[in-house]
Amino acid sequence: MADLASDPLAWRPVKAPSLVELEILAGEVFRHLPKKFRELAADVVIQVDDFPTSEVLDEMAAQSEFDLLGLFQGVGLPFRTESAPMQMPNMIWLYRRPILDYWAEHEETLGAIVKHVLVHEIGHHFGLSDDDMAAIEQAAE
Repeated sequence: MADLASDPLAWRPVKAPSLVELEILAGEVFRHLPKKFRELAADVVIQVDDFPTSEVLDEMAAQSEFDLLGLFQGVGLPFRTESAPMQMPNMIWLYRRPILDYWAEHEETLGAIVKHVLVHEIGHHFGLSDDDMAAIEQAAE
Protein backbone atom coordinates (compact mmCIF):
# COMPACT_ATOMS: atom_id res chain seq x y z
CA MET A 1 0.00 0.00 0.00
CA ALA A 2 1.21 3.51 -0.75
CA ASP A 3 2.27 5.88 2.00
CA LEU A 4 -0.92 7.49 3.33
CA ALA A 5 0.94 10.62 4.45
CA SER A 6 2.48 11.41 1.08
CA ASP A 7 -0.20 10.13 -1.30
CA PRO A 8 -3.70 11.54 -0.68
CA LEU A 9 -5.26 9.03 -3.07
CA ALA A 10 -3.89 6.15 -0.99
CA TRP A 11 -6.70 6.83 1.52
CA ARG A 12 -9.37 5.76 -0.99
CA PRO A 13 -9.24 2.02 -0.13
CA VAL A 14 -9.02 2.68 3.63
CA LYS A 15 -12.34 2.12 5.37
CA ALA A 16 -13.53 2.69 8.92
CA PRO A 17 -13.71 -0.50 10.98
CA SER A 18 -17.07 -2.28 10.96
CA LEU A 19 -19.06 -3.12 14.08
CA VAL A 20 -17.50 -6.60 14.08
CA GLU A 21 -13.97 -5.25 13.59
CA LEU A 22 -14.43 -2.76 16.44
CA GLU A 23 -15.77 -5.56 18.66
CA ILE A 24 -12.66 -7.63 17.84
CA LEU A 25 -10.45 -4.64 18.67
CA ALA A 26 -12.30 -4.17 21.98
CA GLY A 27 -11.73 -7.85 22.79
CA GLU A 28 -8.00 -7.47 22.09
CA VAL A 29 -7.82 -4.32 24.21
CA PHE A 30 -9.65 -6.14 27.03
CA ARG A 31 -7.15 -9.05 26.85
CA HIS A 32 -4.29 -6.60 27.41
CA LEU A 33 -5.79 -5.06 30.55
CA PRO A 34 -4.24 -6.15 33.88
CA LYS A 35 -5.16 -9.77 34.68
CA LYS A 36 -6.74 -9.01 38.06
CA PHE A 37 -8.93 -6.33 36.48
CA ARG A 38 -10.01 -8.70 33.67
CA GLU A 39 -10.86 -11.47 36.13
CA LEU A 40 -13.06 -9.17 38.19
CA ALA A 41 -14.82 -7.94 35.04
CA ALA A 42 -15.20 -11.40 33.50
CA ASP A 43 -19.01 -11.27 33.73
CA VAL A 44 -19.28 -7.97 31.85
CA VAL A 45 -20.60 -8.30 28.29
CA ILE A 46 -19.06 -5.95 25.72
CA GLN A 47 -21.36 -4.85 22.89
CA VAL A 48 -20.70 -2.51 19.97
CA ASP A 49 -23.38 -0.51 18.21
CA ASP A 50 -23.23 2.44 15.83
CA PHE A 51 -25.05 4.85 18.16
CA PRO A 52 -26.78 4.85 21.54
CA THR A 53 -30.55 4.39 21.47
CA SER A 54 -32.78 7.43 21.72
CA GLU A 55 -33.81 6.26 25.20
CA VAL A 56 -30.17 6.26 26.33
CA LEU A 57 -29.58 9.68 24.79
CA ASP A 58 -32.62 11.05 26.64
CA GLU A 59 -31.60 9.40 29.93
CA MET A 60 -28.05 10.80 29.66
CA ALA A 61 -29.33 14.23 28.53
CA ALA A 62 -27.06 14.03 25.49
CA GLN A 63 -27.38 16.84 22.99
CA SER A 64 -26.27 14.67 20.08
CA GLU A 65 -25.87 10.98 19.25
CA PHE A 66 -22.12 11.72 19.06
CA ASP A 67 -21.91 12.78 22.74
CA LEU A 68 -21.50 9.24 24.15
CA LEU A 69 -18.54 7.03 23.25
CA GLY A 70 -19.56 4.26 25.63
CA LEU A 71 -21.92 3.34 28.43
CA PHE A 72 -22.04 0.93 31.37
CA GLN A 73 -25.46 -0.59 31.93
CA GLY A 74 -26.17 -2.73 34.94
CA VAL A 75 -25.49 -2.85 38.64
CA GLY A 76 -21.94 -2.07 39.65
CA LEU A 77 -20.13 -4.36 42.09
CA PRO A 78 -20.38 -1.91 45.01
CA PHE A 79 -24.19 -1.94 44.67
CA ARG A 80 -24.85 -5.66 44.21
CA THR A 81 -26.52 -7.76 46.86
CA GLU A 82 -26.95 -11.51 47.06
CA SER A 83 -30.62 -11.09 47.94
CA ALA A 84 -31.40 -9.10 44.80
CA PRO A 85 -33.60 -10.83 42.22
CA MET A 86 -31.99 -12.22 39.08
CA GLN A 87 -30.70 -9.38 36.93
CA MET A 88 -29.60 -8.93 33.35
CA PRO A 89 -25.84 -9.18 32.85
CA ASN A 90 -23.79 -6.02 33.18
CA MET A 91 -22.97 -4.60 29.77
CA ILE A 92 -20.49 -2.18 28.32
CA TRP A 93 -21.68 -0.48 25.16
CA LEU A 94 -19.11 0.99 22.79
CA TYR A 95 -20.57 3.35 20.20
CA ARG A 96 -18.72 2.98 16.93
CA ARG A 97 -19.64 6.18 15.09
CA PRO A 98 -18.93 8.56 18.02
CA ILE A 99 -15.64 6.71 18.67
CA LEU A 100 -14.65 7.06 15.01
CA ASP A 101 -15.65 10.72 15.04
CA TYR A 102 -13.50 11.33 18.14
CA TRP A 103 -10.61 9.41 16.52
CA ALA A 104 -10.81 11.59 13.39
CA GLU A 105 -10.51 14.74 15.49
CA HIS A 106 -7.67 13.67 17.80
CA GLU A 107 -4.10 12.39 17.59
CA GLU A 108 -4.72 9.21 19.60
CA THR A 109 -4.74 5.77 18.02
CA LEU A 110 -8.06 4.00 17.69
CA GLY A 111 -6.83 1.30 20.08
CA ALA A 112 -5.93 3.91 22.72
CA ILE A 113 -9.38 5.48 22.45
CA VAL A 114 -11.14 2.11 22.73
CA LYS A 115 -8.94 1.26 25.74
CA HIS A 116 -9.80 4.54 27.44
CA VAL A 117 -13.55 4.12 26.88
CA LEU A 118 -13.49 0.45 27.88
CA VAL A 119 -11.52 1.06 31.10
CA HIS A 120 -13.71 4.04 31.96
CA GLU A 121 -16.93 2.09 31.49
CA ILE A 122 -15.64 -1.00 33.32
CA GLY A 123 -14.50 1.39 36.05
CA HIS A 124 -18.16 2.25 36.59
CA HIS A 125 -18.75 -1.47 37.22
CA PHE A 126 -16.25 -1.31 40.09
CA GLY A 127 -17.01 2.20 41.33
CA LEU A 128 -13.43 3.30 40.61
CA SER A 129 -12.13 6.85 40.68
CA ASP A 130 -10.66 8.58 37.62
CA ASP A 131 -7.18 8.15 39.14
CA ASP A 132 -7.75 4.40 39.56
CA MET A 133 -8.85 4.13 35.94
CA ALA A 134 -5.84 6.11 34.70
CA ALA A 135 -3.54 3.73 36.58
CA ILE A 136 -5.23 0.71 34.97
CA GLU A 137 -4.85 2.27 31.51
CA GLN A 138 -1.15 2.86 32.14
CA ALA A 139 -0.69 -0.73 33.35
CA ALA A 140 -2.21 -1.97 30.08
CA GLU A 141 0.43 -0.31 27.92
